[in-house]
Amino acid sequence: MPHRRSYPELSAEAAARLARRVGRLHLSQRQGIQRDHVTQIFGRGRNFFHIENWYSVHALMRYAMRVVGLYGRGRRNAAGVRMCHNDFVFPGLPRAFHGFRLLHLSDLHLDMDRAVAEALTQLVREARYDLCVITGDFRARTYGDHDQAVAAMATLRTQIRGQVYGVLGNHDFIEMVPDLEALDIHILLNESVVIRREGAAIHLAGIDDPHYYRADNLEKAADAIPPDAFSILLSHSPEVYRHAAHAGFDLMLCGHTHGGQICLPGGIAVTYNADCPRRLGQGAWRWGKLQGYTSVGAGACVVATRFNCPPEITVHRLLADAGA
Repeated sequence: MPHRRSYPELSAEAAARLARRVGRLHLSQRQGIQRDHVTQIFGRGRNFFHIENWYSVHALMRYAMRVVGLYGRGRRNAAGVRMCHNDFVFPGLPRAFHGFRLLHLSDLHLDMDRAVAEALTQLVREARYDLCVITGDFRARTYGDHDQAVAAMATLRTQIRGQVYGVLGNHDFIEMVPDLEALDIHILLNESVVIRREGAAIHLAGIDDPHYYRADNLEKAADAIPPDAFSILLSHSPEVYRHAAHAGFDLMLCGHTHGGQICLPGGIAVTYNADCPRRLGQGAWRWGKLQGYTSVGAGACVVATRFNCPPEITVHRLLADAGA
């Protein structure tokens, strides 16, 4: 029998709305995997080992850090969220979007540590941007109800100006979508939207979690995007970089890796927990014509600590190549 935990249920009306958006089969498969495999430690997904589901080890790690005197320092590091700035230059960017700023939040894990959520809220209040995007993992838990994470997101949302678009991560159940969208956060489930400015347009697509649930469908997400249009992809994980490049996306924003979270001196990650080249594990990168950015995340996972890898929110500025 599948190992089951307390599981949130959608109302019949909410389930019908989601089924119309994502397709009955997608919804059924996503929910089935959630119920049957959400606490699976080995197997499933793109990686064999899933420490985020092994809760007894989490407690052991916290205890070990306390014993060696590192736990307090690690928690302070995790609460030290910083604001980063990054520029992208594109030959095909419409001139109307020259200087357009995207506030990129990722891996919030808002039910992990209240100090992190409070620091994040303060920093977001100070940021300057035109549009906010969130690349998944709203919560830290991988099963059960999501009320605590949604309540913290409701507080954070009051500090985010304007439109917000996001995607689900491997910690997020699809049942969270109605509650998040009630906060005016538009979750893209293998869907795309058009962002307009001064008569010009760019396309923003988002895919469902490609890491654990492997519920991504790039073909469906990009179906309404014209071949010559400027397009941005939101993905929880960088692991679909090849497919995104060949699908013609100009920019891919993602997270999931936490930059390693607990790193060696010099910020050297022991692991990124993602099936992709290490150079795609954090920060700005390029794969062919596709430019990308993998956020190290604002929150912490497994244990609310960070070492040699400070958390971040990032403001990306899009610039048109004057020589193009």
